[in-house]
Amino acid sequence: MIKFIAAAIWICAATLGAVFYSFQAAGERGVGETPKPMLGGLDYVKTEVISVPLIHDARIDGYFLTKLVYTVEPEQIKKLSIPAEALITDQVYSYLYSNPQIDFTEKETIDLDAFRAAIRDTINTRVGADLVHEVLIDQVNFLTKDEIRDNAMRHRDGAGATATEMTKASKQH
Repeated sequence: MIKFIAAAIWICAATLGAVFYSFQAAGERGVGETPKPMLGGLDYVKTEVISVPLIHDARIDGYFLTKLVYTVEPEQIKKLSIPAEALITDQVYSYLYSNPQIDFTEKETIDLDAFRAAIRDTINTRVGADLVHEVLIDQVNFLTKDEIRDNAMRHRDGAGATATEMTKASKQH
């Protein structure tokens, strides 16, 4: 009987402690305060690959390729009169062309935090509301014009060799 009473008191104390702790944790966040952007209530929208040709001295040096994920409030994005994808793409182009000092061949000159913040801030300023809460980078690459040419040649030569081998194989049968 004493064990039963001790267990009941222990269960009551544990329950009261859990309730007290949950109220303390809720009080730290504040009543009626919106949750942080990474904690839910937002939609995560992925862009297609955005390819921006980088032009210096009237010639193309290469291509900046990126795939972004941005967080938006579902109610806000429904109010847009143009697709959000178009806004993001336009801001990526605008950022890269308005910052010609960025040299993608040197990793030290690339500030991804500044890039993400600039995309978010310029979109929100343009829309006039806090539409985009966070911009996340899913993929980022820079390919020089020579790398693209080499990849195209390699792909073409590989496809050509395969076609030649298939022609030879079909003639042998």
